[in-house]
Amino acid sequence: MSGAATAAAPACYRVQPGGRIAGALSVPGDKSISHRALMLGAIAEGDTHISGFLAGADCLSTARALEALGVRIARPQETEVLVHGVGAQGLRGPATALDMGNAGTAMRLFTGLLAPQRFNSTLIGDASLMRRPMQRVVVPLAMMGAQIHTHDGRPPVEITGTPQLRAIHYSLPVASAQVKSAVLLAALAAAGRTSVTEPAPSRDHTERMLSAFGVELEREGRSVTLEGGQTLKATRVAVPADFSSAAFFIVAACLAASPSLTLTNVGVNPTRTGLIGLLRRMGADIRVRARTAAGSPGGEPVADLEIRRSQLQGITVTAAEVPLAIDEFPVFFVAAACATGETLVRGALELRVKESDRLAAMAAGLGTLGVENRLLPDGLWIRGAEGLRGGTIDSRGDHRIAMAFAVAALRASAPIEILDVANVATSFPGFVATARAAGLGLAAL
Repeated sequence: MSGAATAAAPACYRVQPGGRIAGALSVPGDKSISHRALMLGAIAEGDTHISGFLAGADCLSTARALEALGVRIARPQETEVLVHGVGAQGLRGPATALDMGNAGTAMRLFTGLLAPQRFNSTLIGDASLMRRPMQRVVVPLAMMGAQIHTHDGRPPVEITGTPQLRAIHYSLPVASAQVKSAVLLAALAAAGRTSVTEPAPSRDHTERMLSAFGVELEREGRSVTLEGGQTLKATRVAVPADFSSAAFFIVAACLAASPSLTLTNVGVNPTRTGLIGLLRRMGADIRVRARTAAGSPGGEPVADLEIRRSQLQGITVTAAEVPLAIDEFPVFFVAAACATGETLVRGALELRVKESDRLAAMAAGLGTLGVENRLLPDGLWIRGAEGLRGGTIDSRGDHRIAMAFAVAALRASAPIEILDVANVATSFPGFVATARAAGLGLAAL
């Protein structure tokens, strides 16, 4: 795929204490939507135009994998992509294993996409991704007749193409947009009607985008159903700014805005914005100004967010609230560390199997900064501190841990050094420049 070369990633961040957050910012395009636009564009008939594309390492891994499967993809500009669709039967067998890099979303969705193909394929990734669980995707696909082999439930994921998949009715044991999406992608090539039922709402980007590509879906309660054999028609996809990337600056503004920070063109899909509800319960002043209707290209609602400095109070987060803010918990824990009183999060076991064990990583990092906390099997208890210490944080190679502790420096009394930050490029290219523009005293070393 043509495009600009990526600069070498920094090894660590050094963030000066304090700072004032102000102005208007835009953050990069939504990672989840960019992945899906590439994949659906690849198996659609015709050319799909994607604007606002996230040119981060994860999405570029998806693009390279699709090119290895015979899809022509052009990137005339950094955030503009043209996908020349090959249709439902047009993918071809790759010459080598498909490298997903650090992209767990890509690996799980590709498992569903490739299960019904007429060729075999193998999915691999970086050291972090090779440790992540994949069996929960394999289980429903195996029920459909797919032949998929993992190594003790982890990558490599070895897929024996099985064109004759059968439709199933599957109830997810845990809400997961990635598992749901993998099943729906496989269902496009299955005989009959496939239904997926969730125990709680999860991201619905796949359903919205399938509709944008002309696929008829039925939604009833927490179930979604589609008939196999439908043809995808190429379309235009406008990717909004990534809410998960905006989250770091939402919390930063809650801690130190003077007078306010505005984040523009942010995707506010209701299955993604649980953090806003949690912060508002803590007392945050967050104003959502809708820019477009929910019927915009790709079916995603978009808004500008205005955030003012607020006195936050600790809260209790229930298990039912976790799925709608799953990726935002690292920076939410920073907000909790700076709030008055105690915050308790339970039912967040999923955070232990992300790019790192995010519960353990945040507990350790907050302890370094002098924040009293208790690591629980499925969550974290935090007592808010008047101020944070400085110190050295091991991000464990996790982009969201690294960015969360950069925000924590706003309330620190001494510099914070954050190690192993190269993977920030997977989701937020340009984070350093954006953070500095917002008012953080961040330097990449």
